[in-house]
Amino acid sequence: MTTMTQTAEAARPAIRPRIAAKSGLFLFLGANVAAVTVLFVQAGVSQNVLITIGRLAGMYGALAMAVQLLLVARLPWLDRRLGMDRLTTWHRWTGFTILWTLLAHLVFITMGYAEVTDKGVVDELVEMANTLEGILRALVAFAVILIVGAASAKFARKRLAYETWHFIHLYTYAAVFLAFTHQMALGQSFAGSETAKAYWWTLWLGAGAAVLLGRVVLPLWRNLRHQLRVTAVVSESPDVVSVYMSGKRLDKLPAKAGQFFLWRFLTKDRWWQANPFSLSAAPDGRSLRLTAKALGDSSAGLRNLRVGTRVFAEGPYGAFTTIHQTRPNALLVAGGVGITPIRALLEDIDGHVVVLYRVRNQADAVLLPELNELAKARGAMVSLLTGPDQAVGPRGVMLGPANLHMMVPDVHERDVFVCGPPGMTSAVLRSLRELKVPNSQVHAERFSLAA
Repeated sequence: MTTMTQTAEAARPAIRPRIAAKSGLFLFLGANVAAVTVLFVQAGVSQNVLITIGRLAGMYGALAMAVQLLLVARLPWLDRRLGMDRLTTWHRWTGFTILWTLLAHLVFITMGYAEVTDKGVVDELVEMANTLEGILRALVAFAVILIVGAASAKFARKRLAYETWHFIHLYTYAAVFLAFTHQMALGQSFAGSETAKAYWWTLWLGAGAAVLLGRVVLPLWRNLRHQLRVTAVVSESPDVVSVYMSGKRLDKLPAKAGQFFLWRFLTKDRWWQANPFSLSAAPDGRSLRLTAKALGDSSAGLRNLRVGTRVFAEGPYGAFTTIHQTRPNALLVAGGVGITPIRALLEDIDGHVVVLYRVRNQADAVLLPELNELAKARGAMVSLLTGPDQAVGPRGVMLGPANLHMMVPDVHERDVFVCGPPGMTSAVLRSLRELKVPNSQVHAERFSLAA
């Protein structure tokens, strides 16, 4: 056991993957903020302070739009290390940054020129739109960003189907293109020098190439290469179904236990629907399996799939994998159908493993027989936690800090992987914080998708 542990620890990189990815992104952002600031200074400031502020806000807004493209490009190197949920959170905050910087650009530029020409702000804006190339395109781009921002607000997002929200969000790319053409036409730093032109062209083309590679080229190439088809559909319970798929050269597909794909089943009534489902078994180079609960029309319709149905899969995505394991042993905590990536991880993870499986009753414990069989084969421990949320006695909620420490006394010495409903996941993460389990040992990922 000591030899295996030392070998596993020696195989881990000196710099943790998540830290390396974060450091790389922050270094990229810091370097570009500095470059934009230098280009702004070299271009010279206006005699009007408002115009100067407006130009600087516009340049930072353009940089934020390029960073936004990078965050949604779904580049495998970033996604495997940071996770789509973390990238999506940063995407959301970058979106707010874009909105406010572009609003500041519009307001300060208009007010500054109105002050110079001694006109009203509205009159000045109308004249600029009618006489200056690129202003109208910029206004349209800003309007699109406002619409996308409104559709992404929490109150609206909850009321929109994913496909509707995704369709609206795609107009962001049109806004980016319009903003870029506006910058080419009127951007003082863009036209100020050959160095500035080279910088902005490199930044925009690089961001666009990242999106094209991650969102178009790579998915198309992988699907043409692997040609997935449904080989079996198995009912696990009245409301849970597993779909088995096979294809060509699956040993070359860079998928790991704990990851998920965006699945499209190419039937006449489902081809346009993309749903995120985790792999419920570790990839073996011959087949893939997903297991889903009937939470909506899309997932409920999986049981009606026919053998031979072609599948278009985007991915694999997610950082919920063993590359982030930092300790010799692990604790896996699952709730409901969140057992699917946990069951896959149990095949792949190092060291001694404890699995806590939280369900309302034993009938809800899907995949339990094979989970127990797998645990027995590799010497893991599985505890099925059933019943109401409030545990009997003084120890509080089922997965509260006291109960968690009682069930796994050495929790501080383990990596903890958590997957389940949002409420349960938040409760477990809260318990781990109270128990002072280091953040570097805690791994949780939610299915948060950016357009």
